[in-house]
Amino acid sequence: MMEWINDFGWILWLTVFLLLAVAEMLTLNLYFILMSVGALAALVGFLFHAPLWLQIILFAVVALATTVLIRPLALAHLRRGPADQLSNIDRLIGHQAVVLETVGTNTGLVKIGGDVWTARIRSGADIPVGAGVEVSAIEGATAIISAPSTHKASGTPATTA
Repeated sequence: MMEWINDFGWILWLTVFLLLAVAEMLTLNLYFILMSVGALAALVGFLFHAPLWLQIILFAVVALATTVLIRPLALAHLRRGPADQLSNIDRLIGHQAVVLETVGTNTGLVKIGGDVWTARIRSGADIPVGAGVEVSAIEGATAIISAPSTHKASGTPATTA
């Protein structure tokens, strides 16, 4: 077995690299890709005829160093952006909506812009069809709406589903 590893260790390190790269594609957390850099370092060690124990140390040291030193910088770079930059869902908060199906604490439908959303209220009386409301939060695929605004919503007439 050791003779095979000494002759074809590059296959071992290349396989480790590819498995770690695939694991990174499945998780997207920047751990496995940095560990795969350690496998590449061990592969380079093999190509320079380093003994197996040195290849393993190269793998461990490079994987640990890249995880400790590069991962925080990469995450900071990925998260960098203006504080007021909102996701598409966050942009809906505060928008006016029209009730299409009576909205209660468990169910209902509203039209926000041109899209129909499931909706609910946190508490209080049901909101009738045609009422103008405001989106106060988005939880999953459900709009949490607040009590009717002071004016009736304009636009297309409300219909029930």
